[in-house]
Amino acid sequence: MTQLLSLEGLTKAYPGVVANDNVSLSIAAGEVHALLGENGAGKSTLVKMIYGLVKPDKGRMLMRGADYAPAEPRAARAAGVGMVFQHFSLFNALSVAENIALGMENAPKMRALSARIRAVSETYGLPLSPDRIVGDLSAGERQRVEIIRCLLQEPKLLIMDEPTSVLTPQEVDILFQTLRKLSAEGTAILYISHKLEEIRALCDAATILRGGKVVGTCVPSETTAREMAEMMVGAVLKVPTRAGKVPGETVLKLEGLSAPAQNAFGMPLREIGFDLRTGEVLGIGGVAGNGQDELLAALSGEMTVKPGMIWFQGVDIGALRPTARRALGLLAAPEERLGHAAVPDMTLTENAMLTGAARERLERHGLLDWNAAKRFANNIIERFDVRTPGPGATARSLSGGNLQKFVIGREVMQRPEVLVVNQPTWGVDASAAAAIRQALLDLAEQGAAVIVISQDLDELMEVSDRFAALNEGRLSATRPALGLDVAEIGEMMGGTHGMEVAHV
Repeated sequence: MTQLLSLEGLTKAYPGVVANDNVSLSIAAGEVHALLGENGAGKSTLVKMIYGLVKPDKGRMLMRGADYAPAEPRAARAAGVGMVFQHFSLFNALSVAENIALGMENAPKMRALSARIRAVSETYGLPLSPDRIVGDLSAGERQRVEIIRCLLQEPKLLIMDEPTSVLTPQEVDILFQTLRKLSAEGTAILYISHKLEEIRALCDAATILRGGKVVGTCVPSETTAREMAEMMVGAVLKVPTRAGKVPGETVLKLEGLSAPAQNAFGMPLREIGFDLRTGEVLGIGGVAGNGQDELLAALSGEMTVKPGMIWFQGVDIGALRPTARRALGLLAAPEERLGHAAVPDMTLTENAMLTGAARERLERHGLLDWNAAKRFANNIIERFDVRTPGPGATARSLSGGNLQKFVIGREVMQRPEVLVVNQPTWGVDASAAAAIRQALLDLAEQGAAVIVISQDLDELMEVSDRFAALNEGRLSATRPALGLDVAEIGEMMGGTHGMEVAHV
């Protein structure tokens, strides 16, 4: 195959850290090339250099044999490089066509652009109406907007960052068909994902980064997911295990839980019901935007609900706010770690105080015990292997994976009766994800009840005793997780299978 992009000895350093250290790799035209590594391994910095967002300190890039040094993303796009980011950059109040026009240098008139959008979306199996308002689209449809925006530029290299994290299994199949079609037409794809089985199914080659350096390459189809994970972490990967404790008494009961959307583009909850028992893990799957945030808010107390909808140990807690629920033993960790679960510019000690004050006795007679808070933060850092200079570091200074370990650890160490977590391993590498899942399983073994809301089906099948799916604010009947196959789960997530309200 003809080499499209070559990186030779790329190095990029920031104060106190070398993000990329003499990185070299090549991508051929039509090749699907995986870029693997733990959080902080240097993947983001590398693709930012390719896309013109960051300038390398040393080394060079070649595009089709000629020097390639984009000063900004506009220059990268002009050279044939497109990028679909993990977090969408779309305006909810605008239409699909208007959003796409904003990302184009010389956008055609709206009628001509709409025609091109329809043509490209049909050609690549990504049906999308240019007139629809983005705020009304599902997460999978929003991703199509980002992809089509790139495809209209006719890229020679398409960079994709965690592209399947918000998709159902059926949507993943559609995306892979599209990527294979692009590959067959000669478009190279640089693919970043923590889902190693997907890498094995899709990618022709993989480069593994660790500590900013290239530590290996492999052919994914000839390498197991475990082998790739261990190359990424440089150690034997511990697989989460559990003893299979029999669930006990009901501790949490939802009866006809209904609540409004949290914002104009949110999703109202509709007649949700289930029982949760001690020692049990209930996995709740669903494509992003189907009521996950609202469900966590209703359970945590950030959003109060009408009487008779939420019962904790036989007590109606629908009107209680988060602090009161925490005092009873119902704790929660939201999806957005930086800004919701943790205050970016507060230290880890201060962030430990925010949710741990009552249950860890960090406050007495109206006075905050900062020494006790510091000890609590240190205990979290030690037990959950949070890589940080210490409890005085700000939340913002931690990598995503390390902050996630801190956030989950902070709640687990408060010994909850019920813990609700949303996306517990979002954007977290294999080693950190395994540690977090093990902590949740250990908590259940100790008698707590755990609700895991996640878009990662592998995660849900690994930790759950029972499974249910959210679709348009409704919850399916719960099913034993053991024996469920991907097709059934995909149907439940898509709202076409067993979406009746259940009171188990």
